[in-house]
Amino acid sequence: LLMCLQVSVAISANSGKAHGKTFVGRETCAACHIQENEKWTGSHHDLAMQEATEGTVLGDFNHTRFNQYGVDSIFFRENQNFMVRTDGPKGKLNDYRIKYTFGFYPLQQYLIEFPGGRLQTLDIAWDSRPKRQGGQRWIHLHPDEKIAHDDVLHWTGPNLNWNYMCADCHSTNLEKNYNAKTDSYYTTWSELDVSCEACHGPGSEHLRWLNSKPPEQKLIKGKGFDVSFNERQGVSWKINKQTGVPQRSQINTLRSEVQTCARCHSRRSQIAQPDIGEPFMNAYIPSLLTEGLYYPDGQIQDEVYVYGSFLQSKMYQKGVTCSDCHDPHSNELKLPKDQVCSQCHNPEQYAKQEHHFHKPDSAGSSCVECHMPATTYMEVDDRHDHSFRIPRPDLSVSLGTPNACTNCHKDQLDQWAVERLKQWVGHKQTSFQTYPEVLHNARNQAPGASRSLQTLAVDLSQPNIARATALEELQAYPGRETMAAIQQNLNDPDPLLRRSAVTALRQFDLRMQVLMGFPMLSDPIRAVRIEAIGMLAQIPRGQLSGEQQKVFQQAVDEYIQVQQFNAERPEAQVNLGGFYTALGEQKKALLAYQKALKLQPQFVPAYVYLAQLYSAQGKEQEAEKLLKTGIKELPESADLAEAMGLSLVRQKKNEQALTWLARASQMDQDNSHYAYVYGVALNSGGNSQQAINQLEKAHQRFPTNTDILFALVAINRDAGNTSEALKYIAVLETLLPGNQQLQQLKNDLTSK
Repeated sequence: LLMCLQVSVAISANSGKAHGKTFVGRETCAACHIQENEKWTGSHHDLAMQEATEGTVLGDFNHTRFNQYGVDSIFFRENQNFMVRTDGPKGKLNDYRIKYTFGFYPLQQYLIEFPGGRLQTLDIAWDSRPKRQGGQRWIHLHPDEKIAHDDVLHWTGPNLNWNYMCADCHSTNLEKNYNAKTDSYYTTWSELDVSCEACHGPGSEHLRWLNSKPPEQKLIKGKGFDVSFNERQGVSWKINKQTGVPQRSQINTLRSEVQTCARCHSRRSQIAQPDIGEPFMNAYIPSLLTEGLYYPDGQIQDEVYVYGSFLQSKMYQKGVTCSDCHDPHSNELKLPKDQVCSQCHNPEQYAKQEHHFHKPDSAGSSCVECHMPATTYMEVDDRHDHSFRIPRPDLSVSLGTPNACTNCHKDQLDQWAVERLKQWVGHKQTSFQTYPEVLHNARNQAPGASRSLQTLAVDLSQPNIARATALEELQAYPGRETMAAIQQNLNDPDPLLRRSAVTALRQFDLRMQVLMGFPMLSDPIRAVRIEAIGMLAQIPRGQLSGEQQKVFQQAVDEYIQVQQFNAERPEAQVNLGGFYTALGEQKKALLAYQKALKLQPQFVPAYVYLAQLYSAQGKEQEAEKLLKTGIKELPESADLAEAMGLSLVRQKKNEQALTWLARASQMDQDNSHYAYVYGVALNSGGNSQQAINQLEKAHQRFPTNTDILFALVAINRDAGNTSEALKYIAVLETLLPGNQQLQQLKNDLTSK
């Protein structure tokens, strides 16, 4: 009972103060802003999170059963409480009280209290759509997977923890307040849902401005708010009669609205408690167009929300903001369906059949269906792509990306859609986004990938998120051209590009990293600074001047503070471990890695890096013992098998080592790294011909992998197989044109 009382206190409302300003609450705002309040009431923001009551719970708790892979869950009522009997953290059935509702349409999820101030998100959700649409039922968010109680995806595990995963976007003035010493939360808020001040910031100064006399009012900036949404003030969109293209009456140099929305409507990681009105990347790092999240053409793949897509659009480049289409208070479209598009796009030009080639009022005639195709997440939640792109079935044929045509015509092939478009349009489709082939080739290490990435990285006509992605892909291609692209972007006004330019520096030597990267420790944006210090932590401090040491130490302190903000996550602890290792503080590194394993015994990187630390300390037997523990916990991990093999190599137990390295390469045959390491280990053990055979097989599976090719060159050269070495150099020259290392290798071989 005492523990339950402590939990209830731990998640109570906070004091409502932020940096000397006070959150005054929606009721205060509503007194003047009546219309805005009426729109907000009942919106997705209003209903983002609520206490579980008769009026808020939508699910069927009338002793309803739901079975998932043998777990028989029951939803029922106990007095006034909503309850669920389901499997808990130890796999046994327990009764849990629903404390809060989470969202309401098309799904409503439920939050349950646990000791230590935790709220956990139940992975059985209520489909709140109408019955005629398949709703009014319980569904599991992982219907095709058996999620065991010790899996990180289990509803009681870290990946469904509300405090870390969800809370920041579903309440107002949310402060996570994780205590690493007690492994507990004291999470607070000023309002349970997403209210006025979640976007506008604390209102106390606005009230002071309102009640001040005119002379004093002028001294209070922004009417007392830290952020002003005035980028649409006095702005209109007019259609150019000659081109039919809409034009903004003023260039949009402000992005405060999009950055405010991005805090929640983006795939990002949080690195600090945000201050409303500050730059987005002071508290968050947005995901780039990385494999697994986005298709190579930039279309949404995993659940990435809206921001990353919108940044790719021509609309964003031309100055469109969120509230051009969406009412920020009701969250609804400003006009129904395609009518919202006709605010700027003349329907006389675009709604006619000569444009869309479909019957009127059909799905094919819809702007949204063609230019914003939807992907379904969480089983029933359709999310529209906001990159507003032209359908490109030709890219589907060449790159394997989806397209709006065959998304609808599921009985047809992509080539059919290509031919149809040729008949209609008379020429090959082109798009504003010119980078699909570039990113596809980079992911596959295709010939010419480096040059096309270098070109994209400096192409001012292309979206910055694509350019930033190109910069990070260039880590695989160090050279003069890559350095030129990095230099150009280190001074770009966009912190997204500056941060990625710092990331790309990691492949260069320490001298170049210091020369180009040290000034970035003073960048105005936190996300850039911590990327820079993460790279530069190994700098010998004795070589720094007094002022440089001060800048360096400030950056060190900030990096540690950022990781401690997320100290409940094993990823943050591993980051700290690596950082402390680079600083030469091995005791602190050891504690961080051990903390990571305590938080999540299934976190593979913690085993690998802690084993490496033991090895660096000359404690190879401890490293081996640790890896055995990890392998017992995760027997299918190729990373752990490889780490065990490398540990045994260091112990000169070569036969055992090769067994483990071979096992790693067999466990994950889609990963070229394991095949490469196994081949190199065979050669190091004196089995050069066997190594060549292994690497040749790997080359057949991964024909553009440069590590494998360089290994084949070196091993054949050392074995006296000059012609074979030159053959693989020729392949490398197509992949890395102009590479000086290759030219030197070639000269050495041909001069013999």
